[in-house]
Amino acid sequence: MRDQSFPKTARLRRRPDFLRVQRSGRRENLGHFVLVASAGATPAGRLGVTVSSRVGNAVVRNRVKRFVRELFRTRCHHREGTRDIVVIAKPGAEVLTYAEVVRELEEPLAAALCR
Repeated sequence: MRDQSFPKTARLRRRPDFLRVQRSGRRENLGHFVLVASAGATPAGRLGVTVSSRVGNAVVRNRVKRFVRELFRTRCHHREGTRDIVVIAKPGAEVLTYAEVVRELEEPLAAALCR
């Protein structure tokens, strides 16, 4: 099970990292998400997810974050890339199923990691 984990080294965890990516990154506006990618500060790509309270209560926000992290962990994290990525959920993302999140984010996430 450990080989399927999502290690701390693969996550953006500190506010300055999020701000750096959002200030210097390239934005891509998707249906229910905004994807911001920037050159990474580490040799591996990292992911940060932001979901505001406008999307829903804590349970709903955490569900959206889990879906995005799971997509990154299972489909994108293994790809080579040195990009840091921030995914920002927009209102309306709370009604998406995991399959819809995959359909909307899989290609843009993979492309952003490899740019």
